[in-house]
Amino acid sequence: MAAQKDLWDAIVIGAGIQGCFTAYHLAKHRKRVLLLEQFFLPHSRGSSHGQSRIIRKAYLEDFYTQMMHECYQMWAQLEHEAGTQLHRQTGLLLLGTKENQELKTIQANMSRQRVEHQCLSSEELKQRFPNIRLTRGEVGLLDNSGGVLYAYKALRALQDAVRQLGGIVHDGEKVVEINPGLLVKVKTTTRSYQAKSLVITAGPWSNQLLRPLGIELPLQTLRINVCYWRERVPGSYGVSQAFPCFLWLGLYPHHLYGLPAGEYPGLMKVSYHHGNHADPEERDCPTARADIRDVQIVSSFVRDHFPDLKPEPAVMESCMYTNTPDEHFILDRHPKYDNIVIGAGFSGHGFKLAPVVGKILYELSMKLTPSYDLAPFRISRFPSLGKAHL
Repeated sequence: MAAQKDLWDAIVIGAGIQGCFTAYHLAKHRKRVLLLEQFFLPHSRGSSHGQSRIIRKAYLEDFYTQMMHECYQMWAQLEHEAGTQLHRQTGLLLLGTKENQELKTIQANMSRQRVEHQCLSSEELKQRFPNIRLTRGEVGLLDNSGGVLYAYKALRALQDAVRQLGGIVHDGEKVVEINPGLLVKVKTTTRSYQAKSLVITAGPWSNQLLRPLGIELPLQTLRINVCYWRERVPGSYGVSQAFPCFLWLGLYPHHLYGLPAGEYPGLMKVSYHHGNHADPEERDCPTARADIRDVQIVSSFVRDHFPDLKPEPAVMESCMYTNTPDEHFILDRHPKYDNIVIGAGFSGHGFKLAPVVGKILYELSMKLTPSYDLAPFRISRFPSLGKAHL
């Protein structure tokens, strides 16, 4: 048996937003937690970097809306603890045709869950947002609770909070081997550790860690081009003009989204919620930048719908998505080793939900009853993952 000082209650692999919130909940409950990150912090190679993310309660699925109620409370709590603003309420405007089924379902879900919202006709949209051009008589659904999360500030505040609560963060330390057992042994490029439980929140690197443990999840890693577009008149799409975040549904196979100008003065973030297949180890290679069909989609969208933006991207950044086939998360224990917990497949919409995801992963790792029904997030929903994989 390991000496007590060498034994951790939990080790969390991956210091993105999900891993950090997991470590935060563990440390808050006085657990001895070690958070391991392969890159030196801060870094921009995963899915949690950048200045901003959309926060919203508007969802097709009621279980995400239910989780978001508690997420808002936890973001406010972190903001209070950190003593810095991490969130700005702008509203979130969803746009689509009257017949759009997604829009109808979201509106019904919001009504059912008593989420404050407004339905806007085409005429009302034109009056309130004259610098949005409607081409198909679109209607609007305004989620009043929607807004912007300051992602980089939130991640930094959370890492600081983990340390202040007694958690240990080791960056620049890549995991090279995991040996399951009553105590899980984790070997890194630097040294070895032992823990009662292990939580894997490694984003696009998840399967690299899981394959040697006998399981491969149906994860697709995508490289997303995040684009910023210059305002013809600075401030016209800014927060100061009360311009909201938006999701535009039904124009393409995936939605387009935007955030009011802020992080880069005079530039508005507008991007396509999809990208190109990419190996996370090669995401910064020149060839990874060759496929810009998604940028062309956004460029024509900006030209058609946002007349006060120049239709060529002024700044392009990249981000990794790790998608599941149904774009719902994986929050579950390893099918064979119940002290190994997996949080993966956040599919480009996990940042806002991280406070509750971290809480669930903490509960699973400590063998507590989860606070939420995990049926939508279980590994067993993928029938192709039979016993042959174990």
